[in-house]
Order: sequence, then C-alpha cells, then structure tokens
Amino acid sequence: MTTRYWLAGLAITTLIIGFISIALFCPTPALAQEEAAAAAVEEAPAEEESAPITAESVKFMVDNLWIMLAGALVFIMHLGFATLESGLTRPKNTVNILFKNVMIICVGLLTYALIGFHLMYPGDFNGYFASSALNIFDNSITVAPEEAEANLTSAYADYTLYTDFFFQAMFAATCATIVSGAVAGRIRLRTFLIFATLFVTFCYPITGSWKWGAGWLDQLGFYDFAGSTLVHSVGGWAALVLAFLLGPRLGKYNQDGTPNAIPGSNMPLAAIGVFLLWFGWFGFNGGSVLSADPALVSLVLVTTSIAAAAGGVAAGLTSWFMAKPDITMALNGILAGLVGITAGADQMSIFDSFLIGAIAGVLVYFSVVFIDKFIDDPVGAISVHLVCGIWGTLAVGLFGALKGTTQLTHQLIGIAAIGGFTVAFTLVIGIILDKTLGLRASADDEKAGLDVSEHGMSAYNQ
Repeated sequence: MTTRYWLAGLAITTLIIGFISIALFCPTPALAQEEAAAAAVEEAPAEEESAPITAESVKFMVDNLWIMLAGALVFIMHLGFATLESGLTRPKNTVNILFKNVMIICVGLLTYALIGFHLMYPGDFNGYFASSALNIFDNSITVAPEEAEANLTSAYADYTLYTDFFFQAMFAATCATIVSGAVAGRIRLRTFLIFATLFVTFCYPITGSWKWGAGWLDQLGFYDFAGSTLVHSVGGWAALVLAFLLGPRLGKYNQDGTPNAIPGSNMPLAAIGVFLLWFGWFGFNGGSVLSADPALVSLVLVTTSIAAAAGGVAAGLTSWFMAKPDITMALNGILAGLVGITAGADQMSIFDSFLIGAIAGVLVYFSVVFIDKFIDDPVGAISVHLVCGIWGTLAVGLFGALKGTTQLTHQLIGIAAIGGFTVAFTLVIGIILDKTLGLRASADDEKAGLDVSEHGMSAYNQ
C-alpha cells in the first residue's frame, strides 16, 4: 500500500513539473498570437490606424445597445404571460398552458424571420399588403453580401438590420399569447398551434404594416406608439372570436345562465407573472422610442410606470368598494394601465398618464364583470387587452400632445379597420379549423384536464 502511494505521488509530481516547464519555456498559442499581432502593428503603416470615435458612432452604438436590451426585456414578458395564465387557471391544465406559450415564442420567431418581418416592414408596398414578402427566399433577414455591410451600419437606420429584426420579433408572438389565455382549458392543442402560426405569420404583420410599415393608416394620421391596438387589441379581438366559437368551460354557467366563479390555482404565480410583465413593459414601451434618447426614453418609462400604478390602485379600490379587495382585479388593473398607456406613452404628461391608467383600472373591473356573464375568459384577456387597448388608442385623441377631434377620428378609423380585419381573419380560420380538426377538446378530456389528455403528464407531483 505504501509503495502504491509513493508511486502515485511520484507520478503527480512529475506531471506538475512537466506542466510548469511547458508554461515557462514553451510559448503558448495565445502568446504566439499576441507576439504576431504586436509585430503586425509595428509593421503596419500609420495611416491604417482605426477610425476615430465620433459622436455619431457613439450614438449609433448606444442606440443599438438600448434597443437590443429592450428586446430582451420584451422577451421576458413571455415568461410573465406563461406564469400569469398558469396561476389564473386550473392546475390540471398547467402543462398545456406552458407548452402553448413555449411554442408560441418559438414559432413566432421562425415565422417572423421567414415572412412576417418583411410583410410588416415592406420595401415595395401598396399601403395595404406586401405580396412580395411571401417569397421567403428573397425576403428573409439573411441579407445579400453586397448589402450586408450597409445594413449593419447607420446607412440602414439608427440601428442595424438585425437589431431591428430582434426587437420587432419579440413583439410578434405576443398577440397569440393573449389569445392563449382566453381559450385556456378547452381548446385542442394542435388546433391552437395551427391557428397561432397563421395568426402570427399573417394577421399581425398585415395590420401592423398599416401603421408601422408606413401603410394607409400611418398616412391617414392614426397613431399607436407601441401597440395598444396593433398588438393588444389585435390579440384581444382574436381572443374574443375564438372564445365565442369555443363556448365556455364545463360548469362555468348554470342552467339559468348565471356564471360560476372558477378560481385560479396559484395567486403567487399570477402575481409573479404581472410583475414580470410590468418589468418587460419598460422594454416594450421604452424600446419603441427606437433610440436611446435620454429625454424621451425617461419620459416613456415614467408615464408607463404611473399608468400601471394608477390602474392597479383604481382596480383594487373599485373591487373593494363593490365587494371585497380582489387581488386578481388589482393585477389586471396594473395590466390595464400598461395597455392603456402604450398607444401614447411618448405623448402624455405625468398627469395624463395617471388619468389614462386610473380610467383603465376602473374600466377593466366592470368589463370583466360584464363579459363574464356571456363569454368565458379565464384570465380576463379580452377586458385587459381588447377593451383597454381600445381605450388607450382613443386616449391619444383625448389627452396629450396630439389631442383633438381630428386625431380622435383617425384613432376611431384605425380601431375599426384593424378590428374588422382581425375579426374576419380569426372567424374564417377558426371556422375552417373547427370543421376540419375540431376546435374544442372532448368533454372527457376537459374533465380529466388537458395535461393528462394532451400531454400524458402532470405539472405538479402530489
């Protein structure tokens, strides 16, 4: 045994000495590279020194960094949606909800790269529909070699092509995520995924191009800074139509039509989801400035925060006054304020943002109570995103720097046009899917829970 220890010690010592010798007397590849680089610098002519740092180059770099950071914050919102939806629904559908939310962001990124980005921000555009964008091989985000350098410099914009895509792609899947909450617990998985893919690929980019792609609504004067209508109402309209086509969850309504409360399973998880969404909204609205302008970005962050806080207080106090303080109402009030301020966050004063958020908070309470009598929406998505999205879009014509009758008219036209297109798109696709694959899970599957029937597993070990 002693001999074995001595031999092992000798071997280890030999290895250590060998490594030390190599380190001391043999140049490493990294060192060799450094020496070569130093020699090259010494031999290079003075005129080939790096370009001087200018104010324009610094601004370009900072703008890009801020927009990329904002895009990452928007990405976090998808985790917020997943946790909020899971917390406000039954535990037997949690895996199903998580799977849908994971697939939505994955599919959304891929389809937006292939089609959506250039359908929404077309070069050759008639103001209504960019048919050339359907040629995915010519219109993907992969640029030609001769265009690559220009598209990655200020020649493209105040940011690069890839920064532009990254930020906008984070928005793309949000609409379908809104729909997911309203139809939770009763829609077939495959049917929803097909709908979400088509919705993200076509409906969202087409309506978005009408404003953000310099289409006809933009030329008219319609204003939507970060998407009260273009993102939230679009998702809300689709949620309304699909929830109507599906019908309510089993046990939601009595024979006389009165609704039964179906409480959520995890309020802490729901609260975490709302705080994640609030956090991500700083990127959602702040990044929509599309620069790191300190004055405008800071204003947007403050108006966003004030509206969210006012919405939470207003909804919480309203629920308290009407019955008892309801945490779900307070949480949805925060989201209502955020949705409400999104259309005009860059145009509002602090007091304006407070009023918009407070009205949104009261509005969401009465909207949830009213809609619950007729349509089963487990998470209140229709009230938060559709109703308050409409309110926020109208608020641009009622408050802030753009207020006026003309602007209010433009806002109404935009709401009606985008809503009409989204309802028609969702209705057609929904009916086709219902007649072919079927929209709704069977009664037995719904009773057992979609986790077991669709996925063969449970979210919680009991």
